Amino acid sequence: MKQARSQKFSTKGCTALITGATAGLGAEFAKQLAPVAARLILVGRREERLGELSASLRQHHASLIVDPFVTDLSLPGERSRLASWIIREQIPINLLINNAGLGDLGTFDTAEWERIAPMLEVNVTALTHLTHLLLPMLRAQSPSGILNVSSVAGFYPLPEMAVYAATKAYVTSFSEALRMELAVEGIHVTALCPGPVPTEFFDVAGRNGETIRAMERTHPSLASTPELVVRQALRGLERDKPGVIPNPLLALLVRGSRLLPFPLIREAIRLGAGPKRPIRN
Repeated sequence: MKQARSQKFSTKGCTALITGATAGLGAEFAKQLAPVAARLILVGRREERLGELSASLRQHHASLIVDPFVTDLSLPGERSRLASWIIREQIPINLLINNAGLGDLGTFDTAEWERIAPMLEVNVTALTHLTHLLLPMLRAQSPSGILNVSSVAGFYPLPEMAVYAATKAYVTSFSEALRMELAVEGIHVTALCPGPVPTEFFDVAGRNGETIRAMERTHPSLASTPELVVRQALRGLERDKPGVIPNPLLALLVRGSRLLPFPLIREAIRLGAGPKRPIRN
């Protein structure tokens, strides 16, 4: 029987691929890794933003190699193109940060499928596919790391975020299982589960050009800054933690809620969401 390796993963000198790197947590991951990494592959859809971020990182970190890669991860062929380029260029990736994600805020029955389908594709399928494509490279560079950006939303069914919360439940569960499978190979897997973070996410997730201020529904003590979230995530990965909830109070509430009967949690969520349709048992 194989024994789990004791090799520790470190971001020092790493070659990291970051999806969703054009803004928010993705850009913050790039900024915090830049002083210690050897090479960063920044993946995103917005070419201008990727170019600006890459130029800024090169300017402040002369020895850092930065590769912007413009692509739409919702397309299977584009994910394969990215992996093929990495193999062809023989880039020794030892850190994969699956950060790209989409959201949609509003009731499920009023959602447009054109918003739901890409969310499922990016949050679930693309994350899984890209991990599958790059796993041989991560295995070859062991000890290596996989950091999957999930959400505290994945621990609960959330009205008006039904599909998004379900996709994040998948990410958390997938990360836990993958962690157990890969432990013997020196591949460290961590799920990052932040609460509300002030980024562009809620602007993009709002419908009809309306920004839904989900941050306003949450007490400020439960929110976290992008800087804190990324710092805690990278620290958690290096310490081989299975999951990271960056806000201590939120982490305590999540752990405590797991001790409660689910009907009680359901009622608390219903009341927190305001007067909506009745939720049947």
